[in-house]
Amino acid sequence: MKSIRIAIFFLLLLIVALLSLAGRCFYLQHFKSNHYIDISTKQQQKLVTQKPQRGEILDCRGRVLAASNKIHTIKAEPRIIEDLEATSTKLAPILRMSSREIYKIIAESQNPGFAKLKVGADLEQRIKARRIYGIGVDSDWQRHYPLGSLASHIVGFTSVDNQGLGGIELQCDKELGGLARQNIIFADARRRPIRLKQQNGTFSDGVGIILTVDATIQQFARAELIKQYESYEAESAVAIVVEPSTGAILAMVSLPDFDPNDIRSADPDNFRNRAITDQFEPGSILKPIVAAIAIDGGVVGTNEKIFCENGYYHGKGFGGITEYRNHRYGNMTVREILVKSSNIGMAKIGQRLGKGRLYKGLKLFGFGKETGVDLPGEVEGVLRPAREWTGYSVTRIPFGQEISVTAIQLIRAFCILANGGRSVRPFFIRAMVDNNGRVIKLKQQRRTGVGFVVEPEVAEWIVTEALVGVVDEGTGKRAKLEKWQVFGKTGTANIAKSNEKGYSDSDYVASFIAGAPAEDPAAVVLVSIRKPNKKLGRGYTGGAVASPVAARILEKTLTYLGVPPRVRKP
Repeated sequence: MKSIRIAIFFLLLLIVALLSLAGRCFYLQHFKSNHYIDISTKQQQKLVTQKPQRGEILDCRGRVLAASNKIHTIKAEPRIIEDLEATSTKLAPILRMSSREIYKIIAESQNPGFAKLKVGADLEQRIKARRIYGIGVDSDWQRHYPLGSLASHIVGFTSVDNQGLGGIELQCDKELGGLARQNIIFADARRRPIRLKQQNGTFSDGVGIILTVDATIQQFARAELIKQYESYEAESAVAIVVEPSTGAILAMVSLPDFDPNDIRSADPDNFRNRAITDQFEPGSILKPIVAAIAIDGGVVGTNEKIFCENGYYHGKGFGGITEYRNHRYGNMTVREILVKSSNIGMAKIGQRLGKGRLYKGLKLFGFGKETGVDLPGEVEGVLRPAREWTGYSVTRIPFGQEISVTAIQLIRAFCILANGGRSVRPFFIRAMVDNNGRVIKLKQQRRTGVGFVVEPEVAEWIVTEALVGVVDEGTGKRAKLEKWQVFGKTGTANIAKSNEKGYSDSDYVASFIAGAPAEDPAAVVLVSIRKPNKKLGRGYTGGAVASPVAARILEKTLTYLGVPPRVRKP
């Protein structure tokens, strides 16, 4: 009987113990679970940045110039791998790499927490690799430029961490980049995520950007320019195509260029977009601008004759001035001065204008200041204040000396003339589109505008009379087209010596600006080639080197745009 009572006692004691244990387990599981999870996983919290997809850059017809693709990288964490040889052997068939190569990468990693094993892993490789202790997968966005070098200076490029470093990529880095978000997650002993703990920040992918550039016209410009650039063994070259009524840039080429898909192999000097960063004395290509300022200011009439001194003009305070190739001209109208590109005629027009009016007119045409084009790195050029001018300045600037300009400034000035004297601002960004396809920013095309730089009749006369004459009768004859009446102007500028005063006898900048149809221009093209090799014996002037290229670009562009033939009747 006594033994039965003892058994019952121990049984009751066991039941009490079991109930107590069950109660304790219930308490820990339902009331203290989060506390112990936090304690046990405190060392396993991971901060993971959720990176947005960078926005696309498209041309005006929706062709992709820049995009981001998801790329997966298989990685190792060397510090937690206990048996490196076994791990390498398991990974070899998955990654289709030798175990020796894998072993070496992990063993020689300078970062104990990361060793990159394979970039661009497929789904099967990622699934199998994750099952191996110490191996993980990172996902990131990789920038891709489908058209390679074609529009490299416009589009630009990004760093390895997807930050814009040039062109539109830099100009619109904030909009393209989107907004990242930081996630704090719990991970197990193998660094694998268990659950999300906290999210910080607002997440959104980058916006898409639609440019004014047309990849087809860009191809026309680059193909024609590169042939001449290589043929003449030039130092550099630039071509720009603009719709003059709006300022929309249809193409911009700067040579030498680079492939944004392979930045590491590129010469950093080639990253410079010479169309907006390189300044040079324009030479005779500036003459129509000064002539327009003079006619608009009433200091010279279109039918008035100016005596050009039979080839040599000199006087106190401005020295001596000659003509190109020692031409000897007598009395000429402004049209004839531009057609024959007379330096003396332009010097006399500059004297009539005087320092103040000439300076003010050039500023109105945009020289000596940035155009505001939506690309980084634009320079102002050099137009000294009128108070610093001498008698030499007022006679030399009218034919393109003592002033430095950029290619974008030059073509903008001619677009003003082609646009009936209206102010024009060149631009690249047509629209921005959010992730839902909504246009959040749009730049409309407008033919009409406010703010005349010169009177419409003055601009029209310069274009349709004087500059058409340059192509039909003067230095721009190589720019004639069969289907359209072309206007244009040559420029051949000596490059100043770097180590002494004066100009080089062998180094030139050969330029030409052309537009058509003259009565209603659909496109204006600038070509500027720096230091064509004079020793080749095939010419070095704007008429010989640059005008044929501009003509071919213009002809292909007008044909592509479907501009009806329009030739002035005799």
